[in-house]
Amino acid sequence: MAIFNDDSSINSIIGRGSTIRGDMKINGFMSIDGDLDGNLETTGNVIVGKNARINGNITAKSVTVSGIVKGNIIAPESVKLLSSCAVIGDVQTHSLQADENVILHGHCISLSDEALYEESVSSWQDTQAIASRSILQNIHISLDNTMFSSDVSQNISAIRDQGSSGGKRK
Repeated sequence: MAIFNDDSSINSIIGRGSTIRGDMKINGFMSIDGDLDGNLETTGNVIVGKNARINGNITAKSVTVSGIVKGNIIAPESVKLLSSCAVIGDVQTHSLQADENVILHGHCISLSDEALYEESVSSWQDTQAIASRSILQNIHISLDNTMFSSDVSQNISAIRDQGSSGGKRK
């Protein structure tokens, strides 16, 4: 039995005043005007209404935002950012439309050419992977330089131990 997926009718709704915690995987068109604390993945389009607040990533065919999204948006077909919306995260799409007074704080890839798009996405993912494994990520130094995070302290101790065990510099 095949599931009918009509891109013009809404399959799922999170109404104003509703709150959902957890990841969602939806088939078809989704409209959100409430709160979602989790990732959303759908095969169709997503409308993030003006009252919506999403704390999580959105993966869909296309996304229209007029509310708040704190997370990444991946929508190969298109992303529309309507006036006074806020997106704090990265955006990946072939077509981006942004009205006036939009807040977009993140990295944006918007290329219509498929090969350039795939190359840019791959390069960005490589950069993110390297940055997430960086030793500098865990460094926390206080203003008076007397307190280090435990990771840095252990690394400094190991380097000092190597230096005092015979590895002398000239």
